[in-house]
Amino acid sequence: MADFQTLGLAPALSEALALAGITAPTPIQEKAIPHALAGHDVLGLAQTGTGKTLAFGLPMLHRLSEKPGKPAPKTVKALVLAPTRELVNQIADNLRPLVEHTPLRVSTVVGGQSINRQTGILARGTDILVATPGRLIDLMERRAVDLSTVRHLVLDEADQMLDMGFIHALRKIAPALGTPRQTMLFSATMPKQMEELSRAYLNDPKRVQVSPPGKTADKIEQSVEFMDKAEKPTRLRDLLSEDLDARSLVFSRTKHGAEKMMKKLVAEGFNAASVHGNKSQGQRERAIKAFRDGSVTILVATDVAARGIDIPGVAHVINYDLPDTAEAYVHRIGRTARAGREGRAISFCSPEERLLLRDIEKLIGRSFGGPAFDPAAIEARPNRRRGGGGGQPGGKPGGKSGGGQARRGGGKPGANAGGKPGGKAPRRGKPGAGRPGGARRRKPAA
Repeated sequence: MADFQTLGLAPALSEALALAGITAPTPIQEKAIPHALAGHDVLGLAQTGTGKTLAFGLPMLHRLSEKPGKPAPKTVKALVLAPTRELVNQIADNLRPLVEHTPLRVSTVVGGQSINRQTGILARGTDILVATPGRLIDLMERRAVDLSTVRHLVLDEADQMLDMGFIHALRKIAPALGTPRQTMLFSATMPKQMEELSRAYLNDPKRVQVSPPGKTADKIEQSVEFMDKAEKPTRLRDLLSEDLDARSLVFSRTKHGAEKMMKKLVAEGFNAASVHGNKSQGQRERAIKAFRDGSVTILVATDVAARGIDIPGVAHVINYDLPDTAEAYVHRIGRTARAGREGRAISFCSPEERLLLRDIEKLIGRSFGGPAFDPAAIEARPNRRRGGGGGQPGGKPGGKSGGGQARRGGGKPGANAGGKPGGKAPRRGKPGAGRPGGARRRKPAA
């Protein structure tokens, strides 16, 4: 079995890993690190929870240590971009113990925190900056950071960046980076747009892959329970009551739905907290910390948290709502069975969600069976990617509480998302035109 020294890492890094209890590289680390140490661009594909952070972090730290020197004010030597605040913090938390006894400094910038404080941190310069794209652009526009000295760029969870629209932000950031530079792109799934992204920003990359894109971890016990939408709350309570001490992560499709679900669970005596885009950064960090230390055993979250929770003790992932994209399913259930542990993923599927389940089955290459596929029920489904508006769990179909904006197709001409056919036309464009189903473009979350 390989160890980190045989992979070519500096002895100081190997010692830091040993102190952290990390003794042997994971498969993605074993394949990616030698290429990265040799200076190649790397395209890494692996399941969540397999150690991708150290796969790019260790060679980056090694190469930075070979060229010591204090960074100039406002400058950055290595830049790591991640789609969510939670993932930024997770990456930084994994890297900081490795630089504790070195001159290297790891800094973070994310939305939801004081930009003036972040400007002050960057004024001193930093070796490694981990950032969300939106906040980084804000700082660039204020001329608070100089990226012309960046020689190492990492795009972590790049597929989610595509999903959240950060490709536009990347186009603004890339021209400001120094050249030549090494670029590494890591992801758990490989949608078609990823190939285009790699061609645009990577130079003759070495592709390393330890599992087929979209494959779920082998130690996750996956199941789907078929039920009407109205039955979901009762079934959720039954599942959570089976083991009140187990850490359970429950996914809701929307921010409103997550908050409403959390409040109902707390009112019924469950120990729950929530994480979603309407929470402040401090609230999100406190909720995740409480979930990590066990003072909270149920965390209700939207997909914003799916890439930023690296807690080995998550026993159950419950998909109360199936996600809008099949790739998000892989990342959601990847929050359990981390670091070689076992875990359980349970998904609720109402008749309106059968099309989403079919997409998931196609991606992961397995069938969950269930009732016969009913196209009529699919056409009536609320809040779907192909179809008109609808309501959230507990809301009325088409009502305001549902907020059911459809991604593709849907409503009749002249209808707003979730509104009545023949109602007012979308505010932009000609009457009856605009985006399909009257859905508005989502703003990327930082």
